[in-house]
Amino acid sequence: MLHSLRNFVVILAKVAALAAVAFPVAAQYPARQVRMILPLPAASATDTVARVIAQSMSASFGQTVVVDNKPGADGAISAAEVMRAAPDGYTLFFATNSPLAAVPAMRKTPPYDPVADFTPIGLIGRYLHAVLVHPDVPAKTLQEFFIHARANPGKLNYGSGATFQLIATVNLMKIAGIDLVHVPYKGDPAALIDLIAGRVQFLIATQSTSLPFVKEGKLRALAITNSARSEAWPDVPTLAESGIKSFPSLSWAALVGPAKMPAGLIDRINRELNATLVKPDVRERLGRAAFESATSSPDELRAFIRDQQDLWGRTVRELGLQVD
Repeated sequence: MLHSLRNFVVILAKVAALAAVAFPVAAQYPARQVRMILPLPAASATDTVARVIAQSMSASFGQTVVVDNKPGADGAISAAEVMRAAPDGYTLFFATNSPLAAVPAMRKTPPYDPVADFTPIGLIGRYLHAVLVHPDVPAKTLQEFFIHARANPGKLNYGSGATFQLIATVNLMKIAGIDLVHVPYKGDPAALIDLIAGRVQFLIATQSTSLPFVKEGKLRALAITNSARSEAWPDVPTLAESGIKSFPSLSWAALVGPAKMPAGLIDRINRELNATLVKPDVRERLGRAAFESATSSPDELRAFIRDQQDLWGRTVRELGLQVD
């Protein structure tokens, strides 16, 4: 009887020890600095957004959330580092559509599974873009551009400096039934320069970089990807107002962690993230960076990433864009 009791006590002690390791008390988190890995370089638009969020979460946590820039390979380098990290909440991934959607879609042998190899925590929001044309294009609205493009199939060029711009434009072409010629660039700035010069006639570009040229009359904005009109672009309609009632969100950011993070810890970080994203000052600062914040549950983010995986994979296969 005494021997059985001792065995029972030993088993209870082992179970308690395992629980302490696998399920850290959420109320005690974080007890030290948290590292938020970013797949893009410093001074990028994503870096600006990440630092606004990290600063706010640092104040809420009572511990510093440090942004650690790890660019390269469309985010695959930073994703691999997060994937190998301990699932203790001290290494988080400020992920974008590039590592979680483009990389798995663009490679025949993906380096990771964007759902199975990570823990979804919460959506952060989406980057805001403008649908732009050169001023010589005889169109003042998006529908007028569609009419012009249908009358001139294969005669108008569109640029892309990132995979999402290509995918977004191809989706818009399918919706409108138009045929534009693709001109690829190494980055958004190069594509924007050629649009201003008239070497390409159409471009979906970031609002923060294109707004000054629109104000100067060097470019014309036909629509914006915001859910509602922007104070910065008061005269430019949204895609929905322009007749595009359903358009996939292709440029976004989300917070994820290594796989197998404990449920209590996931909920704790999700609550802090969502609380940060609804703060008026945070929303205002993100808006200045042409970013529209959004909140979600971990399960909603998981479903969103799966949907994006399907969308990107299907479009990339149709276009024959896989690189290996």
